[in-house]
Amino acid sequence: MSRPLAPRPLAPPRPRPSRQRGRLSLGPLLALLVLAGGLTVAWWLMSQPPRVERRAPPPPVPPLVEAVTVMPRAVAPDLHGFGRAVAEREAHLASRVAGRLEPFAPGVLPGRLVEAGAPLAQLDDADLRLALREAEAALAQAEAALAMEQGEQQRARAEYQSFGRELPAERRALVLREPQLRSAQAEVERARAARDRARLDLERTTLVAPWSGMVQARLLGEGSEVSSGTELIHLVDVSRFWVQASLPGEALAWLTPAGADAPGSAVTLTSRGWPAGGQREGELLSVLPTLEESGLQAQVLIAVEDPLALDAEHRGEPSLRLGDVVRLDFQAIQRDDLIALPAAALRPGDEVWVLDEEERLRRRTVSVLHRDDRQVLVAEGLEAGERVILSPLGQPREGMALRTAPTPDERPAGAAPAEARP
Repeated sequence: MSRPLAPRPLAPPRPRPSRQRGRLSLGPLLALLVLAGGLTVAWWLMSQPPRVERRAPPPPVPPLVEAVTVMPRAVAPDLHGFGRAVAEREAHLASRVAGRLEPFAPGVLPGRLVEAGAPLAQLDDADLRLALREAEAALAQAEAALAMEQGEQQRARAEYQSFGRELPAERRALVLREPQLRSAQAEVERARAARDRARLDLERTTLVAPWSGMVQARLLGEGSEVSSGTELIHLVDVSRFWVQASLPGEALAWLTPAGADAPGSAVTLTSRGWPAGGQREGELLSVLPTLEESGLQAQVLIAVEDPLALDAEHRGEPSLRLGDVVRLDFQAIQRDDLIALPAAALRPGDEVWVLDEEERLRRRTVSVLHRDDRQVLVAEGLEAGERVILSPLGQPREGMALRTAPTPDERPAGAAPAEARP
């Protein structure tokens, strides 16, 4: 059996060398020196004024603008508006006698054409035929009474002549039965008028078309009891329609209404409801004497011949129907020596900006004859060959320098107009 080892005794600690008193360490001294040097350098930097090299500012770049060169020429404004188609002539045909409505004539249907004088409707005429026979009998009786009275007058005249004595005019008229003869003649005239009235009433049982047109509506049906003045058929003349439109009052100076021997200004009609490219031609007929109530604009009438395109001349053209709302493009009168500018060129106060020979802005007040959302027509204030600025400017000043952008013909396809920028 082995014995446990006895622990060794620990060695005594070694004594540390003692520092010498009276000597400073080198590390803190170096740190103080570095700190002092840094503070000295910082004080020197802060005490020196900053030195900035001053350079002349670059010259400002003039704004880039777009301009057009103007030339006087014969030009007319673009005048357009909207109007609604109305009937030039229509009639509500009514019965002039009382009776029971018989079946309408064949072909008398809404949307069908009827010729002038064609029978449209018929009333029961049995009572009126009897009334005509009675009137004719009364006339025959009155004529017989007149013949008898004429015989009596001849007999009285023979007796008076055989008497051989002249009587005063009043007594002679009584003796010759002149009052009785005049009364018999009046009865004949009265009976003849009654016969003619009965015959006319019988003719009026047949309702005829006063002119060629299209049936718009049948207002009553077969078997209806109608009285005098009852409307039966609505007829519309389709040979020509009117389009009523409103225009600003100043637009009338560019248009010519139709006269007795001269046509009016041509008008082109288009509608969204028509096929692509479809249009109709019209003529400015007249200017109405009243203004439109809402906008106080002038009202005009445009005539359109054969609006339903029924004739061979207009076959294939779109049909203009009553109530259609159409766009109207008027052919205005051209005027010489006018300058046409884009609408963007006109500034507030009828002013334009012109580029002089030194590429500087000049303000110019012009006389405007017409303006719309697309162009402006100038009569005075510009000369041929001058350049008018189209681009907007933030702070325009008289005489400010500008740069011109390429004209629309010089710009690449699809390039946007130049915007003014500093």
